[in-house]
Amino acid sequence: MSAAPIVFTVCPDLAAALAGWSRWLAEEKRSSAHTIDAYSRDLAAFLSFLTVHLGEPPDLAALSGLSAADFRAYLARRGGEGLSRASLARAMSTLRGAFRYLDRAGLVHNPALATVRSPRVPRSVPRPLAVDEAMDTLAVAAEEQDEPWLAARDVALFTLLYGAGLRLGEALALTRREAPTGDSIVITGKGRKQRMVPILPVVRSAIAAYLDLLPYRGEPDSPLFLGARGKRLNPGVVQRQMRRLRPLLGLPDTATPHALRHSFATHLLAGGGDLRTIQDLLGHSSLSTTQRYTAIDSTRLTQVYRDAHPRAKG
Repeated sequence: MSAAPIVFTVCPDLAAALAGWSRWLAEEKRSSAHTIDAYSRDLAAFLSFLTVHLGEPPDLAALSGLSAADFRAYLARRGGEGLSRASLARAMSTLRGAFRYLDRAGLVHNPALATVRSPRVPRSVPRPLAVDEAMDTLAVAAEEQDEPWLAARDVALFTLLYGAGLRLGEALALTRREAPTGDSIVITGKGRKQRMVPILPVVRSAIAAYLDLLPYRGEPDSPLFLGARGKRLNPGVVQRQMRRLRPLLGLPDTATPHALRHSFATHLLAGGGDLRTIQDLLGHSSLSTTQRYTAIDSTRLTQVYRDAHPRAKG
């Protein structure tokens, strides 16, 4: 089922400007369709609020005339509707980005937005699986499927997520042509940035076993991971499979497909991997994002401290 179209409640001049903003996101920033959709929904909610707040659909002049109090009223309204601080922070980030675009285009200049603080979001710490939990997940992944090829698919996908640190969306976007058959693979991640990721023999073997059993013929550009009906595998199906595995293995609710990516990074760090290398493997644009994993591996950091600090010896 396709998503409902996003409607901006605005005057014609602003509608034309926002169409340019959407094109800029896609063509210049190379944002994914998912990202553009999320930004557009955030902006549509703001513009819908303005229509009620101002008493009429906004135009470019109305955006230029907004005060800090108007932006704070929007945050208060959305907060009152139950939006989380993280979602409010993302909504404000969307507004800042859209207003910067309109300012650079010479269409809207509004310094008031810069004076409004975004909600502070608590810094989250990734929740990986322990090494034995990750290995058990891979070993048991096939047990919730009756069809051998579906069982092989789940094993191959989970092994790829844990063995290469891919995001679920990155793995499901792979085509038959891009199937990991060599020592490395080029992954297109967020912002369409590409990175080289090494492929372990166990990952190649799991992918090969899945392809051997796959009953659907496909072209080189066909999806690598398929659902039961031969269409591209839906991420919701993968998440449901992980939920089914949790009670079998006694895993917490934080054990999700994405937790396998967190486990990849955390276990590399525990094994002596350096942050810069892990940053490159994960495709993080900022080292600070990767540094979250140091909060997890306190045991290893304590041992390094004891081994390296002069006063810890003797």
